Formats: sequence, structure tokens, C-alpha cells
Amino acid sequence: MLTLLFDGIAYGMLLFVLAVGLAVTLGLMNFVNLAHGAFAMAGGYVTVLLMERAGVPFLATLPLAFMLPALVGAVAERTLYRPMYKRPHLDHVLFSIGLVFMAVSAVDYLVGSQQQIIKLPEFLQGRFEIGGVGIGRYRLFIVIVCLVLTAILQLVLARTRFGSRLRAAVDDPRVAAGLGINVNQVFSVTFAVGSGLAGLGGALGAEVLGLDPSFPLKFMIYFLIVVSVGGTTTITGPLLAALLLGIADVFGKYYVPKLGAFVVYTLMVVILFWRPQGLFGRAATK
Repeated sequence: MLTLLFDGIAYGMLLFVLAVGLAVTLGLMNFVNLAHGAFAMAGGYVTVLLMERAGVPFLATLPLAFMLPALVGAVAERTLYRPMYKRPHLDHVLFSIGLVFMAVSAVDYLVGSQQQIIKLPEFLQGRFEIGGVGIGRYRLFIVIVCLVLTAILQLVLARTRFGSRLRAAVDDPRVAAGLGINVNQVFSVTFAVGSGLAGLGGALGAEVLGLDPSFPLKFMIYFLIVVSVGGTTTITGPLLAALLLGIADVFGKYYVPKLGAFVVYTLMVVILFWRPQGLFGRAATK
């Protein structure tokens, strides 16, 4: 049971890194970006292709798995997303879901539809035991990386000038611009970082979750569950939601495999009945 608990925590931390960019763009920028999973898929394929075709070591691919989706995100934000910011949320959904299908088709055509396999370095393979608890080395690596990223992200958003400028730009863009804040630049950097985190999550999760062109569609619902259950006003909410969902998913698939993801959806429904605004979301005011 303790081994399953640790695996669930590792899975939840991975879901958090994959979904936190969506939490930022939806909660802080008020943009419903359902194409978020496409950036995660891009990071996964960056790692796979660099390892298979260029012989780049796994760890060396991770910075590129962050930077290349971040660069693509910055360009896409400037050329495609920015004109959509003032449009209704339904337009956001239709626009971004269209991008998802375009990305899926492009990857299927260029790389193929087969499942991609990542060969981890030897020091990340296997398990070791601590007090009778089996701990996977790669899952421990995921937990450590995700904890570091979470701490950095929380620090940047809560304690830096950029974080305060971002919150000001979200609350009232006109006033923020009048105070000398480059709102467009702040949004562009935020979107790029969120896309880069998704790409890094896709690279880390390729071995755990699998990777093929349907990746954005298969895990889109999980990203949305993390954001809706955790709320979008803090980083703590999506983190706790991802951990709960990861643990519930691992335990559910182990003890009641015939139910599949039913356990996760049941937990989501119960939490949203209890707190419709999410675990850490603010209730709407009249």
C-alpha cells in the first residue's frame, strides 16, 4: 500500500507539472487553452527524437523539452492567441480544440502513429526499498524535479516583481499599462513559461504515461480535472488536486481495475458538489 501511495504521489506530481501551465493561463490570464496538451506532446517528442535520432542523453534533452515548446508558445501567443483574448470563452474552446486536432494530425503524418518508447539511463531504472517500501528510482526523480519546479513557480508568482506585474495585468490591464507595465510582454512570457512547463511534463511523463499522437486528447480531461478541482486562484489548489487524483487513480486501477478511471471521476464530482469553485478557489461574489 505504501508503494502504491508513493507511485500515486509521483503520478500526481507529474500531472501537476503537466497541468500547471493551464492553471496559469486559465486562472491568471482568463484564457481557456485546450491546446495545452499539444505543448506537452511536443516536449515528449523532442525528448524521444533527440534520444533516438541524435543520441542525446535523456537528462540533456529535458532543458530542450522545456525551451522549444516555450519558444513555440511565445510565437503562438503573439500571432494566434493574442487576438483571441477578448473573445468569449466558447471561442477560446473552439479555437484551441482546433489547434489540438491540427497538432495530432501533423505529428501522426511526420512521425507516425506508433507508441514511442523511451529508454531511461540505468541509474533511473529499477526500484530500491526503504523500510519495506518499494520506491521506483524514476518516480523518485519525478517527485524531486516536480517539487523543485513547484517551489520555484510559487516563489516567482508570490515573491517577485514579475509575479506582482502579472497579477496587476490580469486584474486591470488598462491601469497596469498606465503604470508602465508592458501587459503584452507579461502575458507572452507567462504563456511561454506555461507551455515550457507542459513540454517538460510531457518529456518526464513519456515513460510513465506513454506517448503517441493522441496524447493531447487522452489527457486533456485530466488537465481540466486538476484545474477545476484545485481552483485557478493559487498554485496550491492544482497541486493538491493533482496529488489527490494521482493517488486515487493509482489505487483505483490497482484494487478495482475494471472500473478504470471511474474512481477519479467520482472523486471529481464529489469535490465539485462540495466546493463548486474548487478546493482553493474563491467563491463568486454578487
